[in-house]
Amino acid sequence: MAAQFGRRLRRGATTTAVAAAAVAALSASQAPAVPQPDSAGDHTAAGTVPAGDGAATGNSPYYTDLPPLNTPNKPGTSVNLPVTGSAEAGIPASILAAYKKAEQDVAGTDAACRLPWQLLAAIGKVESGQARGGKVDANGTTFSPILGPALNGQGFALIKDTDGGAYDGDATHDRAVGPMQFIPSTWATWGQDGNGDGRKDPNNIYDAALAAGRYLCAGTRDLSLAADLDRAVLSYNHSTEYLRTVRSWFDFYNRGTHEVPDGTGVLPVGTDSGNTTPSPSPSPGSTTPSPDPKPSNPGGSATPTPDPTPTPPATPKPPTTEPTPSPSPSQTFGSLENAGTGVLSATAGDAFAERVTVRARNLLGASLAGTSVTFTVVGDTDTRFAGGKSTVTLRTGANGTVTAPVLTAGEKPGTFRVTAVAGTTVPRALSFSAKVVARVADTVTRTDDKVLTAAPGAEFADRVEVRTTYKGTGVADTAVTATMITDAETPAENDKGPYFKDANGEPVRTLELKTGDDGLLTLPEIFADTTEGTFTLRLTTASGATLAVELKVEAAEA
Repeated sequence: MAAQFGRRLRRGATTTAVAAAAVAALSASQAPAVPQPDSAGDHTAAGTVPAGDGAATGNSPYYTDLPPLNTPNKPGTSVNLPVTGSAEAGIPASILAAYKKAEQDVAGTDAACRLPWQLLAAIGKVESGQARGGKVDANGTTFSPILGPALNGQGFALIKDTDGGAYDGDATHDRAVGPMQFIPSTWATWGQDGNGDGRKDPNNIYDAALAAGRYLCAGTRDLSLAADLDRAVLSYNHSTEYLRTVRSWFDFYNRGTHEVPDGTGVLPVGTDSGNTTPSPSPSPGSTTPSPDPKPSNPGGSATPTPDPTPTPPATPKPPTTEPTPSPSPSQTFGSLENAGTGVLSATAGDAFAERVTVRARNLLGASLAGTSVTFTVVGDTDTRFAGGKSTVTLRTGANGTVTAPVLTAGEKPGTFRVTAVAGTTVPRALSFSAKVVARVADTVTRTDDKVLTAAPGAEFADRVEVRTTYKGTGVADTAVTATMITDAETPAENDKGPYFKDANGEPVRTLELKTGDDGLLTLPEIFADTTEGTFTLRLTTASGATLAVELKVEAAEA
C-alpha cells in the first residue's frame, strides 16, 4: 500500500536557532529559476515565484523537521564517514550509496556543476525522510510507492493529471512520487536509469537520485557557488522555508554522517513506522506552511527572512478512509512499441505475408503481459482481418507481445493504415501503413484449342480469343501486345504472312490491345497474304506473361 503524506510542521522552539543561523548563509540567494533540459541558463525573473508545476515536486508538501543543534562536526571531510554518530546523522546504506553514485555519474558528464551528494541527502531527507528510513529492496526500490497528496489546489498547487495515473495512481490530479518526490510531468523529462537496469523508476532511489542531480545541475549552474545552489534548491520547491530547511540539513550532513542499515533511518515527526497510513492533508486556513508569496523587492535579490515565532504543530486527525492502493509500476501499462512488423503490402485478394506485432511495456520498461491491444483497419479499403473483421482486440502474451490476425487484401487497390491502441486512461497508439496493389496478370491463355488455318489471300475463319489471369483469376484492363513474328528464337516482326488491318485497311503486324471484363480479349480479324507456311502470333503482357499462337496458311485441297 502506498504511503502518502501532507505537510509536516516545524518542531518546537529548539529548532529556531538553526533556522536563524541558516538565514545568514542565504543572504546572497537570488530568485529561483525553473531548469529546462539543456537550457543555457536560468531565466526566471528576479522576484518571481513560478507556478507550482514549474518545480520538480510541483511545490508539494515536505518534512520541515530540522537537524539537531548538536551536529556531528567531524574533523576533516565528510566523504570519510564516521562509523558512529547521532541517530539523525545516519543515512541508510542503499540511500547513501545512491547519493554518492549520482554525484559520481553527474561529475562524469557535468563536472562544472560540482554536485555534492550531501545536497541530494538534504533534499532526500526533506522530501521523504531518506525513503522512509531506507525501506527499499536490494535494487533500491521502495517496498511501496511514496506518494504526496493530490495537487488539487486545496491547500496545495493545482496540477491536473499528466500521466493518466500511471505513476501516481491518480487520473484526476498529479501527486509527487518516490523518495525524491518528482511530479509525473517532471519525471517524464528528467527521469534517469541510475542503477543500469534499463528502467526509469521514480520509486527507485538510484534512478531518483540521479534524476534529482541532473535536475539541480540544469543549465550552467555551479553548485559550489551559494547563489547557484540556492537557485537549484528553489527550482525543486519554490519556497524560502524549503530552502532554509534543505540548507540546514545540507550543513548538517557536511559536518559528518555515518551509514546505518536499510530500514533503520530516523523518520521525520508525523510519520508512522509502517508507512501505510497517510498523514492528514492540510486544509485552507490551517497552520500548514505554504510556498512564499512574491517577494517585496522585485528586481532585487530574493533574500530569505527569518521565520516568525513558530506555531505549535497541529494535532493530526486520524484518516477516515483507507487510502486507495496505488498501482505497481511493474503492473501498470506504460508504452506500446513495434515488435518487428515488416512491410505491409499485398496484391488484391491475397493474404498479407506480414502481420502487425506490437509489444506492451510497463512503467519500468519491462515487457507487460495481459495488456489488451485493439487492432483496427483504418481508411478507404475493403481489406479485412480474418473473418471479415475490421477491428479485433487481443491480449499480450508472457513476453509482452501480441500479433494481429492475418490481413486479407480486398479488391480495391490503394493505401490504408492499421492502428494498435493500448491503455485506457491515456491510450498509446501505433500506426502502420499498408498497401494493396492491383492484380497483375501472370498468365495469358487461349480460351479454346481450335486449329487456326486460312488459304493464301483469304481471312482466317476463327478469331483468336485469350484470357489474362493472376493465380487463375481474370485480370481486366491488362495491356496486351499482339505481334506477328518471324520465329520464337528471333522474335522480330515478320514482313510477310498473316496480318491485321489498321483503321485505314492497311496491313499491320503489331497491335496494342487491352483485356476487358474478367481478362477476356478477342483479337481483330487476321488475314493471310499469298505466302504459304506456318507462322507465329506472339501475345505478351507488361508483366512478362507470353503466349505463342500458331497460324497456318495453306491452299485448300483439290
